[in-house]
Amino acid sequence: MQKKEWYFEYEIQKNRPGLLGDISSLLGMLSINIVTINGVDEGRRGLLILAKDHEQVLRLESILQTMDTIKVTKLREPKLRDRLAVRHGRYIQRDEDDKKTFRFVRNELGILVDFMAELFKKNGHKLIGIRGMPRVGKTESIVAASVCANKRWLFVSSTLLKQTIRNQLIEDEYHENNLFIIDGIVSTQRANERHWQLIREVMRVPAVKVVEHPDVFIQNTEYTMDDFDYIIELRNEFDEEIKYDAVEKNTLFSLSEFEGFDF
Repeated sequence: MQKKEWYFEYEIQKNRPGLLGDISSLLGMLSINIVTINGVDEGRRGLLILAKDHEQVLRLESILQTMDTIKVTKLREPKLRDRLAVRHGRYIQRDEDDKKTFRFVRNELGILVDFMAELFKKNGHKLIGIRGMPRVGKTESIVAASVCANKRWLFVSSTLLKQTIRNQLIEDEYHENNLFIIDGIVSTQRANERHWQLIREVMRVPAVKVVEHPDVFIQNTEYTMDDFDYIIELRNEFDEEIKYDAVEKNTLFSLSEFEGFDF
């Protein structure tokens, strides 16, 4: 029988030498293999483990509940956040009220790229929005994650290198392995009906679409926040407020520098 991965996380109640060794020995006695282990929060450790069946996991849980040195906080099939927590040694911040919103700061670009790459690898339609102030690293992170996910990225609208407002794509660009990037401010404030027809066509492609400034994007379109599968917020600092008047002003200034580019 093929072994199955589980995520096991515990909080240390009484820290003493040899605690991790005791847990490792217990897993070994139950013929459960450790795949990865790391600290995931202050006073917490997370492990990816391999067990041959659910009975093994139930037996492990039963024994762990008798130990006064640790408190089991999670023992479940691993979610994406669990895998990234073990890989990077920290949990991704998630909005308590809106479960599809995830928050990052600029010094967490590594885990952000890893997180987005995992989302990009999934097949089929995915609509992802990303909020953030100018020059915080939004577009660069999207492109880097595309490379990690082995996806070809296409700018439908952007100001990364020059004003990009696409009105059409060539046939092979309508490919489900491509990743389409849309700047919500550029599309809503500078584009024509041909551009919006292209966006509607792109939305029908069973591929990943990433929209920068999703709040602006939905203001003058038929799309709503309910259409988004994930919302990512990227800030310079945790307490930074994302102000769209400043974002729009900066984007319009960038656009004015490259007037005349339209393809």
